[in-house]
Amino acid sequence: MNLKPTTYIALGSNRGEKLQLLRKAVDHIYNRIGDVTKVSKLYKTPALGFEGDDFLNAVIEVKTRYSAEDTLEKLLNIELELGRIRIKNKGYQARTIDLDIIFYDDMTIETETLIVPHPRLAERKFVLYPLADIAPELKHPKLGQSITDLVTSTSDTSYIEPVSDQLNTKIATFRQVSYLTIEGNIGSGKTSLAEMIAEDFNGKLILERFKDNPFLPKFYEDQARFAFPLEMSFLADRHKQLMDDISQLDLFSDFAISDYNPNKSLIFSKVTLQEDEYALYKKIFNIMYSDVPKPDVYVYLYQNTERLLKNIQKRGRDYEQNISPDYLRRIHEGYLNFFNSQNKIDVKIIDISDLDFVACREDYLFLLEKISEINSKLSIR
Repeated sequence: MNLKPTTYIALGSNRGEKLQLLRKAVDHIYNRIGDVTKVSKLYKTPALGFEGDDFLNAVIEVKTRYSAEDTLEKLLNIELELGRIRIKNKGYQARTIDLDIIFYDDMTIETETLIVPHPRLAERKFVLYPLADIAPELKHPKLGQSITDLVTSTSDTSYIEPVSDQLNTKIATFRQVSYLTIEGNIGSGKTSLAEMIAEDFNGKLILERFKDNPFLPKFYEDQARFAFPLEMSFLADRHKQLMDDISQLDLFSDFAISDYNPNKSLIFSKVTLQEDEYALYKKIFNIMYSDVPKPDVYVYLYQNTERLLKNIQKRGRDYEQNISPDYLRRIHEGYLNFFNSQNKIDVKIIDISDLDFVACREDYLFLLEKISEINSKLSIR
């Protein structure tokens, strides 16, 4: 289920190549803010409050992970890039592009920089008409009226004329497989990416339940003493979870996506256990996991050690704050050694050291494209 906020953004232009500017604005909004899920008709309207050329106006519906304030900041940056120049204390002016947040979910926001719903919404045909195209039953949280009702009752008597040109929706795509695993070192962002993909593309999310493991904080205090009970508890828990979740896929989900793979148990235990403990552990692992479903696509997110340490510090789990750079390097080497020793696991390593796919949607879209390329190659073999 997609729970991302819905925002409605009004677009207008009365300078330059107006249609092209609106289309570029939609592209930028898709790349930086979210999926453009609905677009209205385009309307020609007069300039209000100043002498100038007619406007082209539209309204779009956008699904976004960003707050209203962050969305506004991104819209202002898009306006600047598309040539808008704001001159203080000069009132209404002609503009290459105008991007305004009309609604943000059903929220009422009043700050120094942002008022939502837009305060002059009910007095503007050039907003009401295109908004009625895509959300006629949407209710104004303050006025309590639907957009259709506001169109009927508006005091705006200016002319408004639909034009034949159109804008297009832009929605991220993702080539799915039955079972996708996103893996990586501690702090690599694997869980965040798995959560985002599952939310956006209706995936059944399978997350490692490490937070409930009582041995994990003890392990970081005394690795030699608690390594074996920690790895055995992970082994049992991962096995039960995978058998429960993957073997009985949700009929309402399109695919399964996890932030770990059973082989993680072998990789970490190889680093943490003594040689004789690892030998025993591996025997138990092979017995337990012989019939567990294997992922169709296995993606490993690589981040350099410096970035991993920053991420670990930022997320603030007390028991992780003393993880050493050497331990992270050994875990990464353990992954690489495991990958090199296998011929039945197709692993794709993606370097994300210079990416921030949580804060930057463009980085997220890049990763979707890279993973989809992998899926495409696998599907045509």
